[in-house]
Amino acid sequence: MLQGKQLILATKPFAKENRAKSWFYTISTLLVLIASLLGTIFNFHWTLKLACSIFAGLVIVRLFVIYHDHQHKAILDRSPLATALFTLFGFYVLAPTGIWSASHDYHHKNNCKLFSASIGSYPIYTKHKFETLSKGEKRHYLFIRHPLTIMFGYIFTFMYGMCIKSIINRFSKNIDSLIALIIHFAYQIAVFYFLGWQTWILLCAIPHFISGAMGSYMFYAQHNFPTVTFVGNEEWTYEGAALDSSSYMPLNPFMHWVTANIGYHHIHHMNSRIPFYRLPEVWEAIPEMRTAKTTSLNPKDVWACLKLKVWDFEKQKMVGV
Repeated sequence: MLQGKQLILATKPFAKENRAKSWFYTISTLLVLIASLLGTIFNFHWTLKLACSIFAGLVIVRLFVIYHDHQHKAILDRSPLATALFTLFGFYVLAPTGIWSASHDYHHKNNCKLFSASIGSYPIYTKHKFETLSKGEKRHYLFIRHPLTIMFGYIFTFMYGMCIKSIINRFSKNIDSLIALIIHFAYQIAVFYFLGWQTWILLCAIPHFISGAMGSYMFYAQHNFPTVTFVGNEEWTYEGAALDSSSYMPLNPFMHWVTANIGYHHIHHMNSRIPFYRLPEVWEAIPEMRTAKTTSLNPKDVWACLKLKVWDFEKQKMVGV
């Protein structure tokens, strides 16, 4: 069996994109999103408009994962056109390239470390540390990990976390976060003013709410599930963080399409340069990848993930409080 760095080396042949395929998936997804958004305006019946609105939210999730791959330089690297397109998309979803790349790169280098800053991820405290916090600190920690906070990820994860907080913390380095907020609210105000509140709900509010909630939960569940492992900084290894602290999420074909295969998250953490459309190839080719820890979108599994709050050293697992 392949172990340690051998596993990383085994994934390297898959870290090569098919440029034409990358462009096809990017452009086709963008066109589907545009068509869905236009469907919220031009359909004759409100049920069709609502269906287009909900579907647009799902397509935003797919395009976000594709955007995320571009930020990892897995697809369309050094393409000025792709860079311009994805920069605009980052503004649209309130995840500008500057703060997203910095926070997400940190996440990949520190995922599952117990004693590192919670940059680009949900904070993890040990049970002992949590018990030493003040009441206000406990409330703040539990608020960040609360199911409603995750559900309203559009506001708390993207609008506040990615943009407002980054501006407050370091304005000079995160001017693009301010630009994202200005563009984001300008287009929504224009829609509200010129097309009315009903169109604003269908064209803006519902798609952003769905994509924000789903994106926040997927990111949460991929590293906060019952069998996850967290270790001290000295014991941490890159391959261990991928296999022991990143989940595989089996999904039906439609949801794999919606999430652009991000359910193969352990493989993505093993080698972030693998294009999203090649992750299933790695799953089939390397048997060790099929021993991954799993979670799912089954309501029972979702609730099991959401109940987890702190790491219990004695039990060596995540528990509630």
